Amino acid sequence: MKHFIKWFAMFVLIVIMILNGGICAQENLKKDEIKYKSLWEGKLNLGSISLRLVVKVFDNKEGKLDAFLQSPDQSEKDFPVTNISFTEDSMKFSAQSLACEYAGKLIKDSLLIRGTFKQLGTPYPLNLKKIDKVTEPRRPQNPKKPYPYYDEEVTFENKSANITLTGSFTFPKEGGKYPAVVLVSGSGPQDRDESLMNHKPFLIISDYLTRNGIAVLRYDDRGFGKSKGNFSTATSEDFASDALAAVEYLKTRKEVDPTKIGITGHSEGGLIAPMCAVQSKDVSFIVLLAGPGVPGKEILLLQARLISKAGGEKDGEIEKSNSLSEKIYDVVLNVENNDEAQKQIKSLYEDYYNSLSVEDKKKADAQKQTTEQSFKQLLSPWFKFFMKYDPRPIIEQVTVPVLVLNGEKDLQVPPFQNLPEIEKALKSGGNKKFKIVELPGLNHLFQQAKTGSPSEYGEIETTFSEEALKIMKDWILSVTK
Repeated sequence: MKHFIKWFAMFVLIVIMILNGGICAQENLKKDEIKYKSLWEGKLNLGSISLRLVVKVFDNKEGKLDAFLQSPDQSEKDFPVTNISFTEDSMKFSAQSLACEYAGKLIKDSLLIRGTFKQLGTPYPLNLKKIDKVTEPRRPQNPKKPYPYYDEEVTFENKSANITLTGSFTFPKEGGKYPAVVLVSGSGPQDRDESLMNHKPFLIISDYLTRNGIAVLRYDDRGFGKSKGNFSTATSEDFASDALAAVEYLKTRKEVDPTKIGITGHSEGGLIAPMCAVQSKDVSFIVLLAGPGVPGKEILLLQARLISKAGGEKDGEIEKSNSLSEKIYDVVLNVENNDEAQKQIKSLYEDYYNSLSVEDKKKADAQKQTTEQSFKQLLSPWFKFFMKYDPRPIIEQVTVPVLVLNGEKDLQVPPFQNLPEIEKALKSGGNKKFKIVELPGLNHLFQQAKTGSPSEYGEIETTFSEEALKIMKDWILSVTK
């Protein structure tokens, strides 16, 4: 359970940061006009992942102390600090948009503040060190403008959902009709680049494929970025309808060969791509990047076990956590009424809580808000659908060419759990036009990794394996020639 709570604490923090976006504390204050009085940086350890946080202190136009909070390992966005108190020996601030607060003491004759960061009531040690400049992580694969191809911002309509989606359409400059790919992102609200930890995997994929004669459409998820709609009420089936709306849009473009449009999906997107291929004859091929081959419950239980192991958790703790998680997931799967499900989940947690030592109860009490927030996420429409959905019956119905890629060190969608099931389903359905590749040393984001743990994602400079890009490009060109 300790890992279960940590995992959702991390999930809630990242989602809140993504959803709020970067906004200025003073709407009439331009960023380039700000002169920062001081910059403070620290590393927030969230168990399976660590994030740098930077506090940027300045005087606003009214002459009052103000600040921004930034997570540079995630993005360049700045989040407004609601209030801040900074004296000779202490710093305190809160950020309402991130549901967080901080209190720390300045160590005498040093440039260090020792303190505690809290989000949703959960405390994390956070020491801040004074810095001269925020160091941005190196991302050498990010392409620089001007691009040797056309890059056009486009909007298209999902008529069945009555929403408009916005994205980027890239295509070669040489003229003619090209094969095209729609990129579909993984779970959680994602922008068109599938940005995470300052990595932009979809930007890298789009750039590489377009330079090699393949047009690409990538878009902001519904209700996120510039796209309309409500993300929180949507399930994978709704996201499939968005992907098919993107296919419909590509059919209208004179630069695209309408008989050579495919879908490339990463993670949950790899679950969505087969849905689209079965629903529409306009999808002529699909690429599954770390796509699921078993129901969500099975993936999440193994995922938690593997990530815990990589993070140094003891076997006994892992078994305890997974046992409780499995019981809770069974409630999510089998109890339709959310109020009743909440009641049963709460009862399971209380039984667990009562078995804890006095010291562990104190730790659990400190994480109460985070735990309650995590239980609400468990009963969201998306999570309930993902837990129940078995991708194999749909994969059996896919008749178009399929490329399946997985990293050997993927701990989120483990290849040894998912690849054999995808292969069985394709063979069972009689599909002979598929290729499955397990790439040595790659993690869930297709980076060369040491352990595959999510804690490494931001630290690795490479965004997406060149080998994986080449395999994808060569295969798409071969099935669309």
